[in-house]
Amino acid sequence: MVVRIGTFNTENLFRRPSVFRLPEAAQRKQVLDEFDALVALLDKEPYTDEDKQKISALILKYRAYSNDPENPPLIRINQNRPGKKSGLFDTPPPGAQPTELPILADGRKTWAGWAELGQDDLDMTAVSNTGRVIREVDADVLLVPEVEDRLTLDRFNQHVLGLGRQPYPFNLLIDGNDPRGIDIGILSRFPITSVRPHLFDPNPTDPTKPLFSRDCPEYEIQLGQASLVLLGNHLKSKSGDDPELRLAQAERVAEIYRAALERTPNAVVAGDLNDFPDSKPVGVLLDTGLRDVMSHPSYQGEPGTHGTCHQTRDKLDYVMLPPALWEKVQNVGLETRGIFLHSNHFESVKTKTDEASDHAALFVDLDL
Repeated sequence: MVVRIGTFNTENLFRRPSVFRLPEAAQRKQVLDEFDALVALLDKEPYTDEDKQKISALILKYRAYSNDPENPPLIRINQNRPGKKSGLFDTPPPGAQPTELPILADGRKTWAGWAELGQDDLDMTAVSNTGRVIREVDADVLLVPEVEDRLTLDRFNQHVLGLGRQPYPFNLLIDGNDPRGIDIGILSRFPITSVRPHLFDPNPTDPTKPLFSRDCPEYEIQLGQASLVLLGNHLKSKSGDDPELRLAQAERVAEIYRAALERTPNAVVAGDLNDFPDSKPVGVLLDTGLRDVMSHPSYQGEPGTHGTCHQTRDKLDYVMLPPALWEKVQNVGLETRGIFLHSNHFESVKTKTDEASDHAALFVDLDL
């Protein structure tokens, strides 16, 4: 039985935080940094007058008070009880553009709500192209980093992938630690018998915080008489880089992999590692005996998985196999035609806005 296993960072399926649509990396970084600053201010107890001034200034700067679906703000304050004097602020009437916004709450415990990144709908051509990449790859088991939530994954499976073909009979996702809705899901033609999340693994430098930016779910899949454990990954990105955190995450993934090997020799590490083949995080994983499928003799494609894919420095996505599976590799492939920057893309990919993703889909065929 030949089984195709793959990974594809979808960059969300239907909705994506608006900040990621900004053209310049510096713009995106500023918004994300100021979002983090606002969240930190809102979590304080109590609020000083200076805190209130800073909170108000950031809310006004980003129209975070607005609920306009036609022009969604980059940052939004979601108030559970926005009534008179019971919220963080009195919500301005629709269409208003206030120059002042008094902060009414005295601290985190005195109002109900939170800050979130505003989202907008993806172009339906982009959604269609995402589905096209997945159909072209036709993996039996596909890891999909950057998916909004499990119901979204199921709707995409039924209503996009299901057009003209059978949808995947099994899909699963557990919401991770990232508040932006970029979780790690899975689509499978084989039963998913269990999942072990690692949401609460503590950061060794600050045990009050979680280690994983998203999660490292262990998906167990029944392949006939054998079981496969797929460790899904989406390590800390290089945006607002923290290489030590990414290294700590990789070290923990290596521990999880070794423990999985005690249950089955078929333990696979896959996903977006957000680092290069010669980096320390990737080296930590390779030191366990895992091998990157793009180093297999059957692979004759490009060296990268992101952007143009022309350089080794474009490689961010991995499928890593244990020794027991390495000799069972039949073929390794890379689907790049969903990327606008790649010279060979689908005719339906006309701009960066309608590309499937800026990541390629990587897959391996195993004779099991």
